[in-house]
Amino acid sequence: METLKFKTNIKCGSCVATVTPFLNNADGVEKWDVNLLSPERVLEVQTDRSPEEIAQLIKNAGYNAEEIA
Repeated sequence: METLKFKTNIKCGSCVATVTPFLNNADGVEKWDVNLLSPERVLEVQTDRSPEEIAQLIKNAGYNAEEIA
C-alpha cells in the first residue's frame, strides 16, 4: 500500500461529499483525505491501485486529479 498525492479541483465540503462514494466504494482504497486549505486542494490516497486508476475515479465523480510526483 502506498500514499499517492494529487492536485485536484475539489473546492468544498460538497465536492468532497460528491467524490466520497467513488473513493469509499473502490477496491484497494484504504484511506483518503482532501486538504481544502491547500491552494492545490491536495488529495492523499492510501491505495494499492495505480495513479491512473485513482485519477479516473475522481474524473468519474466529475473532478480533475493530477498526480504530484
